[in-house]
Amino acid sequence: PLDVDGEILNITCVSMGNPHCITFVDSVKDVPLSTLGPKIETHKAFPKKTNVEFIEVLGEDEINFRVWERGAGPTLACGTGACASVVAGVLNKKIKNAATVHLPGGDLFIEWRKDGNVYMTGPAEEVFTGTYKLQ
Repeated sequence: PLDVDGEILNITCVSMGNPHCITFVDSVKDVPLSTLGPKIETHKAFPKKTNVEFIEVLGEDEINFRVWERGAGPTLACGTGACASVVAGVLNKKIKNAATVHLPGGDLFIEWRKDGNVYMTGPAEEVFTGTYKLQ
């Protein structure tokens, strides 16, 4: 459990090479991401800060996802966060080891295989084109 301003959250912490703090919620739409996200990110329990994920379980192979990224704030997607969320879901016996993760930026398919590795499958799309003049 993590005490955030008197609110006790049941969390699962997972590393994907970077730290993730996952909380399972009834509805990701109801999470006050812009206030709760930074409070967890900078909580004294995480001296180097952490990424923060809120997960809504839709079924044994499907979750909704919102993220507050360490140092960046809310983002449309986070691959390591999606992977960490599936691992946390499996560890908590909430989902199977392969699941579709619905992120604001699109869906990812995550699988935690018996070899211990976590695999992510999803689309790659160009979202920006630009030029930069070096001086």
